Amino acid sequence: MNPTLRQMRALVAVARTGSFTQAAALLHLTQSALSGQIKELEGLLGVKVVERNTRRVELSDVGRELVPLFDKMLQDLDGALADIASRKALRKGVVRVAAPQMMACALHPDIQVLLVDCPVDNVAQRVFSGEVDIGVGPERDAVPDIGTQLLFDLPFMAVCPAGHPLARQHTVSWADVGRHPFIALQGQFTERLLRDMKLRRADSDELQPYSEVTFMTTALALVAAGLGITACLPYAAPMVKLHGLEMRPLTDPELTRKFYIHTKDTRTPTPAAASFTAYLMEFVQTL
Repeated sequence: MNPTLRQMRALVAVARTGSFTQAAALLHLTQSALSGQIKELEGLLGVKVVERNTRRVELSDVGRELVPLFDKMLQDLDGALADIASRKALRKGVVRVAAPQMMACALHPDIQVLLVDCPVDNVAQRVFSGEVDIGVGPERDAVPDIGTQLLFDLPFMAVCPAGHPLARQHTVSWADVGRHPFIALQGQFTERLLRDMKLRRADSDELQPYSEVTFMTTALALVAAGLGITACLPYAAPMVKLHGLEMRPLTDPELTRKFYIHTKDTRTPTPAAASFTAYLMEFVQTL
């Protein structure tokens, strides 16, 4: 049998005050109740922890050894409980969010979060590993124990230099894109794009990427250098403008990409993470 928290608090209070009367007042107990807890602790341990005399209460050798251990355990526990209470009340806590690098560059919600920018294909895996609380990213191959909630659905936009022939058009078709070097993202971004294009237009020529990169920021830099054109989603507009590039709606066919909030089904979200998820859903609905 182990000492109870009440017994440990009783011994620490007696050590701090040197008095049963003051220790009882500190713990909001009667003196007899406090004395009973000390006796229960001594009975459990089989040794005295307090030496009583008429003038002052003193600790035994065993009591002096136990007090710093009990005090450290109680401080750690009290600190953890206070932290949990604060998180429950949403007064503190960090929400770790994995998002594609381009979205992390452009997303500035009025709430404190820790953004982990990563390749698009790694978002769900970051959630699965527990590195982040939630992920925001496009639909990808299913990851075990990962749940998804639709956040938004956005159309693809063509991106080209300001002086490019496509910049003179109000809209750009995928056939137009195929006539220029196309810079795509590696992995499922291009795979799903080509699949969706075939599903929407079976007679369309397959798009042949000229180059494939890991991050959209790299693709935009290559476009700015005049090495080709690319496609992205509207949330990348701030970075597109930063590079002095132009965006045009992509049509024929008009393809969209669904973005989801990814969470781990086997883990209860923290209050802060749940609050941030609700905030994201409300924020998107106002757009």
